[in-house]
Amino acid sequence: MKICIFGAGAIGAFMGVMLERAGCEVSMIARGAHLHTMRQNGVRLLMENNEHHARPFCTDDPSELGPQDYVIITLKAHSIPAVVDRIRPLLGPNTAVITAINGIPYWYFYQSGSQWDGTTLESIDPGGVQWTGLGPERAIGCVVNPATEVIEPGVIKHIYGDKFPLGEPSGNRTDRIVRLAQAMETAGLKAPIRDNIRDEIWLKLWGNLCFNPISALTGATLDKIAHDPETRTLARTMMMEAKAIGDRLGVHFRVDVERRIDGAGAVVGHKTSMLQDLERGRPMEIDALVTVVQELGELVGVATPTINTVLALVRQRAEVAGLYERPAPLASASTSSAKATPATQPAMAK
Repeated sequence: MKICIFGAGAIGAFMGVMLERAGCEVSMIARGAHLHTMRQNGVRLLMENNEHHARPFCTDDPSELGPQDYVIITLKAHSIPAVVDRIRPLLGPNTAVITAINGIPYWYFYQSGSQWDGTTLESIDPGGVQWTGLGPERAIGCVVNPATEVIEPGVIKHIYGDKFPLGEPSGNRTDRIVRLAQAMETAGLKAPIRDNIRDEIWLKLWGNLCFNPISALTGATLDKIAHDPETRTLARTMMMEAKAIGDRLGVHFRVDVERRIDGAGAVVGHKTSMLQDLERGRPMEIDALVTVVQELGELVGVATPTINTVLALVRQRAEVAGLYERPAPLASASTSSAKATPATQPAMAK
């Protein structure tokens, strides 16, 4: 089984090491000092009671690899549109693309069974670049629950978690998703196949859309946001606006809002990814976590006044820091002019 990890940072390299140890033919796309070290010395994975070492093929040039069985995208969501052309050499007639990212993925309205089927979302897929360039028919959804960190180039520290729920956009249990889940389970990763992966995506997004921007604006950790009455109220209000959107889209929230906030608050001292990016001077993942919820609200006719206010504030905070470029104003959600084709007939030229 040939698997390429596109964007082998903390999560991607963690997955790659585990999958290689399970016998998969793993390659990694990375850059900079991290890539250089992995090429020279392989990848070290530090876990609580073990240390693993792997030597996957590492490169910054996907054309060296050829078509893969699976391409697992582990980039920040806002980075993906710019690299679609670089991903294309990895795509053969039956290649599956796994979106192991935060937020709403580009394929969200493919085979959704809703009135919005075929709709593309400008905030996360400007101009439908991913929809047309990667193809929604290739997509398998993946929710990333573990936490990992690159502590130095080529060295990954596993902090907690091993669960990566998977799901086809259609909810079907296909051969390709079963093979992937089996490979991940063999690798020591939990990969339950969900019949509605969108519920899992929303459960994680539900917290990310409020905790991330609030933390970036205040500098507070998750436990402080959850336990302070004022920021807890702000988070709850944003989450209830989002839930109204999810309800319109047919999402099932298996926990209530208070339990979701309490779960975040139990993680003492944790800085969200958006706060970490702000502190480290890295581009901030605002559109995939917050702007897209605003766009979905416009699409389904749900007002999001609190989300809009927090979004305006965190955008300006990021712009002042030089870590965010504001997208063009959204007149309305756009609908893909090219409907997806069956998986046996990919929509893109090879």
